[in-house]
Amino acid sequence: MGFAELLDEVGGFGRYQWLHVTLISLPGLLMASQNLLNNFVSGIPAHHCTLPSNHSLSNLSHYQVDEKQLLKVFIPLDSSGNRLDRCRRYVEPQWQLLAVNNSANVSELQTEECVDGWTFDHSEFLATTVSEWDLVCALRPLKQMIQTIYMGGVLAGAIIFGSLSDRFGRRSILIWSYLQLGVLGGCSALSPSYTTYCIFRFLSGMAVSGIILNGVSLKVEWIPTKERTLVGTLTSFFFTFGQMILAGLADWLRDWRKLQVAVSAPYLLFFAYSWWFLESARWLVLNRRSEEALKSLHRVARINGKPEIVDKLTLEVLHSHMIKEMDSSRSTFTAYDLLRTRTMRRISVCMMAVWFATSFAYYGLAMDLQKFGVNIYLMQIIFAAVDFPAKLFALGMLSYCGRRVSQAVCLFLSGAVIFANIFVPKDMQVLRTTFACLGKGLTSASFTTAYLYTGELYPTVIRQTGMGLVSTMARIGSMAAPAVLILDEVFPALPSVVYGGAAVLAGGFACFLPETLNIPLPDTIQDVEENWSGRYPATREKEGVSLQEGMTSDNIIKSCGGVVSKEGVTLKERKETEGAGLNAL
Repeated sequence: MGFAELLDEVGGFGRYQWLHVTLISLPGLLMASQNLLNNFVSGIPAHHCTLPSNHSLSNLSHYQVDEKQLLKVFIPLDSSGNRLDRCRRYVEPQWQLLAVNNSANVSELQTEECVDGWTFDHSEFLATTVSEWDLVCALRPLKQMIQTIYMGGVLAGAIIFGSLSDRFGRRSILIWSYLQLGVLGGCSALSPSYTTYCIFRFLSGMAVSGIILNGVSLKVEWIPTKERTLVGTLTSFFFTFGQMILAGLADWLRDWRKLQVAVSAPYLLFFAYSWWFLESARWLVLNRRSEEALKSLHRVARINGKPEIVDKLTLEVLHSHMIKEMDSSRSTFTAYDLLRTRTMRRISVCMMAVWFATSFAYYGLAMDLQKFGVNIYLMQIIFAAVDFPAKLFALGMLSYCGRRVSQAVCLFLSGAVIFANIFVPKDMQVLRTTFACLGKGLTSASFTTAYLYTGELYPTVIRQTGMGLVSTMARIGSMAAPAVLILDEVFPALPSVVYGGAAVLAGGFACFLPETLNIPLPDTIQDVEENWSGRYPATREKEGVSLQEGMTSDNIIKSCGGVVSKEGVTLKERKETEGAGLNAL
């Protein structure tokens, strides 16, 4: 007996759960906009050195040649010979280059850096951080640094908000995260300098972590066991639709400040309605706030059309269902508890590898859309569309093959596709793009599986700390992914080897995880050890897990207000109490 049975009695997946899941999932429509925003707000427009002030194109309109030919007088071609150099210009205009039979050796002509700045083409982007702060040529690494700093914020948020939500609750941290992202994300659009913008993006990244981690846990902890797979997969489509919304907004606005406001301001609306959410009743009970948990369950029962349950569901019944979890709970948990026992250690190490590799490969493919030579807005839609079949594939796998097989298969296949792209010639751009889209779709399916799987593996008392740990590894992966692209200067195929190798290696780690299909959520570390170690009863003392795990019977009586007697926590009478509780319902 446990919380899962209580949830079924108050309506299972009823009207409240539908509203609850939908409202928590809606911010996901703009979550992709935050993670992939740098593709557009820091897009690199076509550019070249600004011409000397006495040689502007408007003053040279009397020459009977087109603008592109005229620019060749001032700007040399790059090493490919197909386009104008972006970072250098001739010291003196080379008018002889306009002659039809010109024989000048351009490699001997003297050039200089863009001392007068750059001229940007505004056909694709009206304004970006790159064009506003000249983040090109020698300063080009600063463009990618914006994304690295943002992911650093997501990493910090995973560490900070993950532990805070286990201490103060999922609901309160989620509400705060909505407000933080709405306000600071909007402030990013007012940034007067590059440094200020990076600070706001870092703080926005922290809020994104708070929203993702607490949104997932708050959904999972109110959903009955049998509906978790379907709901978890379907709600992930909000992120997929969000990628399409980002492409539409970016194509419509084309100004980075307006786009920044458009993807941040709606979080103030999410903040306004988030006060309707209920705190996780599981978390409330395990943190000695049973009266609040009971009120929440009564409210859920009424919304689900089960008013008759309100009078029958009392503190005694609630405690009879949760006595084992309360008996095993402690006042505080730390990240050390994620590694203290054998099964928890196995879960944490394997999931850290899975999250790192998934994020590493995903952002390695998704954060440089301009390299494909296709319209960036169209490329974003294509990358989003491939998620639909990939996630439906994941849903089928999760429902019929289980979580472990699904996680491993998604990682193995994504690695195989990335490896296959190594052998596709560069002139076959369509095929290379197709493989890249397929690899991105499979890593997206791996993300969908990982979010659901992680929430089911970690117990309620430390679920958010666990989610924070693995999310930390994901952010490290997303920060490392862009740096790997530098390796193509050593060997062009090396980045693909690294991305694909990481995915395959993580697929091997996934094979060592326990299966959670149709298994109720564990509430305590003891539950995890009993369910998946296969050796817990004989070795629990050696692993440092006691049956009381931080709370004695006297403490339970005190925390429950004397409702449960001291004798009532013996094994025999506990079973009788649980049976009486069910009969009362």
